[in-house]
Amino acid sequence: MYRFYISEEQIRENEIAISGQDVNHIRNVLRLEEGDWVVACDGQGRDYVSRILRTEKEEVILGIEKVQETGTELPAKIVLFQGLPKKDKMDLIVQKTVELGVYKIVPVQMKRSVVRLKEDKKIKKKQERWQAIAEAAAKQCDRGIIPQVLEPVSFEEAVAMAKELSYNMIPYELQDGIDRSREIVHYACTQDSVGIFIGPEGGFEPFEVEQAIANGIEPMTLGKRILRTETAGMALLSIMMFQMQQN
Repeated sequence: MYRFYISEEQIRENEIAISGQDVNHIRNVLRLEEGDWVVACDGQGRDYVSRILRTEKEEVILGIEKVQETGTELPAKIVLFQGLPKKDKMDLIVQKTVELGVYKIVPVQMKRSVVRLKEDKKIKKKQERWQAIAEAAAKQCDRGIIPQVLEPVSFEEAVAMAKELSYNMIPYELQDGIDRSREIVHYACTQDSVGIFIGPEGGFEPFEVEQAIANGIEPMTLGKRILRTETAGMALLSIMMFQMQQN
């Protein structure tokens, strides 16, 4: 069934009012008619299995048949603190980590970040672009939520935000101990909320890792190979997604 994201304001007693661009998509692209089945997702993990009741000038009215949990979300809220990369790498990172189950993405201005978005007048447009990519990726893979992509923050701000989470990890190319890292990942998969810190091109400055460790963020290794910034977060998320996956 075709899937549409809605806000709480669109949900009525036993009906849902689809509005905006989705109306044209339903009418003229998908050519759906009265009686056809669709799924409306509230972005909070609930699906409203519905039928089209009628089509009005600016709305398509759905009749709610059943409400159910989406069932595609991971049991833990995983927050990716991503060191700002160059060019359009952030687009790929947002798209693929949303597919893998990330809950929130926080771009972070780190010492070795070449891009200085906190000084960029177009920062809002970039954040809106990343959010649109997240929404498209969430729709494509039937996510129950649309992960939020924040505006860039400093490393210090990111560390402060991480204190609100149950557990945090920082993959670091100079860290060793693969067995210990397996233990860290296994423990992280049992938590309600987890932060992952990924460095930009060139990695972390030593003082950033020291600051992270001083604030309780666990250093770990992803193996003997040095992964690119756009690969490291996806690799760790993939491992966690597989371990957390429920039947």
